[in-house]
Amino acid sequence: MSAISRGFHGRRSAPAGTEGRVPPGQHLTDGFPVLTSGPTQHTPLDQWTFSIRRDGKELASWSWPEIQALPAETITADIHCVTRWSKLDTQWRGVRMDTLLAAVDSDRGYAMAFCDGGYTTNLPIRDLTNGRAWLAYEYDGALLEPEHGGPARLLVPHLYLWKSAKWVRGVELLEHNKAGFWETYGYHIYGDPWKEQRYSND
Repeated sequence: MSAISRGFHGRRSAPAGTEGRVPPGQHLTDGFPVLTSGPTQHTPLDQWTFSIRRDGKELASWSWPEIQALPAETITADIHCVTRWSKLDTQWRGVRMDTLLAAVDSDRGYAMAFCDGGYTTNLPIRDLTNGRAWLAYEYDGALLEPEHGGPARLLVPHLYLWKSAKWVRGVELLEHNKAGFWETYGYHIYGDPWKEQRYSND
């Protein structure tokens, strides 16, 4: 993982009224640190699509205008990075993954998110549905900047932030769970911050 870049303003203790919102081993940050597994991706919107695949075949696909036309919602969420920083009450806007997955007929139990730049990460379908995950394209009232995963990233705030894949371009539906990029390098297969599931032996 690359070094922390601008946006990291150091550690601070949890303020009064936030007890129970910061997982064990985490500290709060006022900034929004930028960490990636490779170079920042820049995809022109007229070339961007999001697709759902199974067995290598495309089941559904949306262009940028088609994604923008879908029902969207504003999300307030606490986010937690595996590098031990947390940020509370972040503001996002995007489309529920429920909406996108409802467009296909599948009983697969897992998904692999795939992204520009070659990044992948695995997730159980149950963690992408029931209002637990979004395809997010705005942050703090503005279009999501490339350094934070724009034009769109997954937002799965109940898991460590590496599961909220930047520059996401789709999900591949899987019958069995399979490790993604960081998972093959020893990160936890699931990544629950409240259980401190940072690495494979946690």
